[in-house]
Amino acid sequence: MLCCLAVAGAAGGESGEPLRAMVESGRMEGLRWPDFSDYRNQVRNFYEPDYSPAWVREGAATPQARAAIEAFADAGDRGLNPEDYDASRWAGRLTKLRPAAPQPEAAGVAHFDLALTVCLMRFISDLHIGKVNPRHFDFGFNIENKKYDLAALLRRNFVNSGEVRAAIDEVEPSFPAYRRTEAALRRYRALAAGTGPGPAPAWKTAVKPGMRFEGLAWMAGRLRLVGDLEGGAGDDTGSTIYRGALVKAVKHFQDRHGLAATGVIDRGTWKQMETPLSARVRQMELTLERWRWVPQEFARPPIVVNLPEFRLRAVDAGFHVELEMKVIAGKAYRHQTPVFASDMTYLIFRPYWNVPPKITRAELVPDIKKDSAYLAKNGYEVMDEHGGVVEAPVDDRMLALLRSGRWWVRQVPGPKNALGAVKFIFPNSHDVYLHGTPAQALFSRSRRDFSHGCIRVEKPFELAEWVLRDRPEWTPERIQAAMDGDAPLQVNLKQPIPVLIVYGTAVVRDSGDVCFFEDIYGHDAELDRVLEQGYPYPG
Repeated sequence: MLCCLAVAGAAGGESGEPLRAMVESGRMEGLRWPDFSDYRNQVRNFYEPDYSPAWVREGAATPQARAAIEAFADAGDRGLNPEDYDASRWAGRLTKLRPAAPQPEAAGVAHFDLALTVCLMRFISDLHIGKVNPRHFDFGFNIENKKYDLAALLRRNFVNSGEVRAAIDEVEPSFPAYRRTEAALRRYRALAAGTGPGPAPAWKTAVKPGMRFEGLAWMAGRLRLVGDLEGGAGDDTGSTIYRGALVKAVKHFQDRHGLAATGVIDRGTWKQMETPLSARVRQMELTLERWRWVPQEFARPPIVVNLPEFRLRAVDAGFHVELEMKVIAGKAYRHQTPVFASDMTYLIFRPYWNVPPKITRAELVPDIKKDSAYLAKNGYEVMDEHGGVVEAPVDDRMLALLRSGRWWVRQVPGPKNALGAVKFIFPNSHDVYLHGTPAQALFSRSRRDFSHGCIRVEKPFELAEWVLRDRPEWTPERIQAAMDGDAPLQVNLKQPIPVLIVYGTAVVRDSGDVCFFEDIYGHDAELDRVLEQGYPYPG
């Protein structure tokens, strides 16, 4: 007993000063990412006042330390890079920690202990709120109120806990979409590590059902690998004629990749099919990073719009989908819909559309110059600086005032109104909202970035029903009457409804289908570049 106390005391007392010095420097050589200055205060709080080792007892790593090291090795299954937590370096550190001498050197204990603390703090924070602050990308998610007191969390849930894995699981987002993506990631990581059907043959021309296709065997192998082609379907004849089960499988594949499910193997379909599975893994990793940015607790079930998918989902308290529809988002060039969170507070039936000055200058003024009757034909009114309707002819003076922004344009309620019969308002600095549209034909397109930034919804009536579901006086008949009315009508919500505008190019549906979408705004590429730079990340 005296021997054990002497060893523990020596490890604690003698390693205290080396620990203190390394903590204060905010840097430790030997880590893959030596600069931990962004965690220095948290690490200091963890070790104060005496800077005794937390993860070494009697010259050996504690069971909790070993459990954490095992979790670092499995970080890839959670969408993180194990090497960011020194996964390959821990075996050597464990060996050095307990040499042949009866007692390890104090400096070695300090180095091991601090490395474990820094890596575990990074690991927990990365899983809980992501590596990069979303504000760096001008995304409107606030992670500040989600941040942990990491020093207290480590002491409470890790240092003396027998359930380190459970404590790690607890810090991750709990909503189903995140967990489904993690499960799909593990599967795709295994697929990407396998041999697969080999390199894809070159695509030459569109292949329709009934046509001969020399790449049929490769395609069948890829479709079977990712689950679009069941069992031995497609192998029964050895034919090179594209037909039957393979056509069905291609349609399923197209649907999962945001393409029109025509069954025609066109260039776009082949491009998605020959994309390496390692790229799909990366899409899921980037999507998981962004999921960690969003709020995890809501006063009411939210509405979630995923921009690359061009999809809106309204969910219940368990995040199960109650309502789903297509949306049209902002154009990739110059009119991107922002990523943010807000609360819907009211909706307006038969709304006016107050045309933003930029659109007036860039689009309406040129059309008015070409046709002086353009305003009247399309239901527009010119408004003066006092908010009054201008009763004046279209002339150079009016056009100059419109260009200057002193006068502005609005579109009156009616069948031509760009906002359709209802708009849903969640106040935000971008002046973005959900609304209907008279241009229903655009919803048939597979890629739907056509707007100036606001989000057009495919089913405004159904969305209004869902939004007003706690207002029994708003029957379907009354909602329809309001949408067919002659004048604007604002309806305030009893309780705000959270609205999340998110960006994920990998989505796992309730059905289990793993879907991938184009990086329409380049956000994946930008996030990937930042993550490659390593710690400390922009915070």
